Amino acid sequence: MRRINLAIVGATGMVGRTFLKVLEERNLPVENYHLFSSARSAGTALSFMGKEYKVMELTENSLDDGVIDIALFSAGGSTSLKFSPIAASKGCVVIDNSSAWRMDPEVPLVVPEVNPKDILKHRGIIANPNCSTIQAVVALKPLHDKYTIKRIVYSTYQAVSGAGMQGNQDLENGLKGEPPKKFPHPIADNVLPHIDVFEKNGYTKEEMKMVNETKKILGDQNLKITATTVRVPVFNSHSESINVEFEKPFDLEELKNTLAQAPGIIVQDDTAANLYPMPVNVSGKDEVYVGRVRRDESLDSGVNLWVVADNIRKGAATNAVQIAQELIKMWESGQLPNKY
Repeated sequence: MRRINLAIVGATGMVGRTFLKVLEERNLPVENYHLFSSARSAGTALSFMGKEYKVMELTENSLDDGVIDIALFSAGGSTSLKFSPIAASKGCVVIDNSSAWRMDPEVPLVVPEVNPKDILKHRGIIANPNCSTIQAVVALKPLHDKYTIKRIVYSTYQAVSGAGMQGNQDLENGLKGEPPKKFPHPIADNVLPHIDVFEKNGYTKEEMKMVNETKKILGDQNLKITATTVRVPVFNSHSESINVEFEKPFDLEELKNTLAQAPGIIVQDDTAANLYPMPVNVSGKDEVYVGRVRRDESLDSGVNLWVVADNIRKGAATNAVQIAQELIKMWESGQLPNKY
């Protein structure tokens, strides 16, 4: 097995720096790393894997000549739309964290615990889902497989880090009494039922992302889904209340065991001990935490879940690195050609 060359595009951003942390923790067979950013951040020195790397400006020639095998992109949609096809044309597989390619029918949208085989369909670009969608589908997949989901109601409580460094700064400054620069209203001591722009149907773009991405990842366009996404004054880790209606009846303890045995999930559900997932305890973790699991007594077959995950790690960086790991395994095994 030869070792690969891996690029990080957007290395100086919040997700890019988390890519570096996650890569240091995981043993990928990488020979060389290449770090890229915009012209504004080019020249920045980053310490990584015991070495100091100089971040280079991303240009149309940066990924030439088949030097890069995998590129993790987290540099925004416009950058991805321009540079991902260029990289793919040079034999590089792009794993993109922006929304640019997620709903493209030719691009797989992947959460490794949920639909890893979709990686086999890639044509040079693989999309990383929205952070709020990732943690939701990790929890929903084993339940959909066993009980067949009929309807989902999402209500999210999303941390300011989901809006990048400017989101964090708005909360930090707001706690000092300063006005917001990123959000339309103060976030300190407040909640904003407004993430991304409003669309003609009255939903926000974030809400429609969750609806459409869930259907694509679970491979079921007939699912009935609605969402309300809310920004809360928490620095990191998203929380979600998920109400699910099933086609089939279920035993509650069996359902909890199904969740506990599923990959990437930790069940914290002991109300007698006040044990349930909270952002303060989940930040820095790669798993999706599920608790407050209880029957919806207004339905014949419904359940309520409380789902919390680190939106920068599992919701972005870790999920992308996991996709890279699955991709490498597929090259090694011969399921995908051209690299091994």
